[in-house]
Amino acid sequence: MTGIRIGHGYDIHRLVPGRPLILGGVRFATDYGLEGHSDADVLTHAICDALLGAAGLPDIGHFFPNTDPAFKNIDSQLLLQRVCGELRSRGYEVGNIDASVIAEKPKLVSRLGEMKARLANSTGLAPESVGIKATTNEGVDEIGRGAAIAAHAVVLIQQTRA
Repeated sequence: MTGIRIGHGYDIHRLVPGRPLILGGVRFATDYGLEGHSDADVLTHAICDALLGAAGLPDIGHFFPNTDPAFKNIDSQLLLQRVCGELRSRGYEVGNIDASVIAEKPKLVSRLGEMKARLANSTGLAPESVGIKATTNEGVDEIGRGAAIAAHAVVLIQQTRA
């Protein structure tokens, strides 16, 4: 089991009017979106943090600070590609991703396949190596009241060279 590492990531953003809603690299037709410096894609950010954590690296904010204008409204798929490149440069390969999105709105089930395909493309994985589930928070807290969306991600990486 030498060289196999697991990472966990979490992200949450508030919903606000007038921003695009992007989850897993897929844009939803809504009149609200997630507040943030980048495109605020909570699913992709959770995956980035899981990958970085598995490699023992600092979090996404270290690599892409929200104080840097270069990352203003950036497509988070570009951030994910850069994170995967960072891991490859350190001798790691992504094995698989498993993630959950917690949202009261919009309904995500019909778009999960698109999200998997976008994330697979950005990471270089086969779509069957990306798992995404959607759930609600059953009306509990800010997420349950439809004021925020959160995501958890777990990843497996393997060291390919020292």
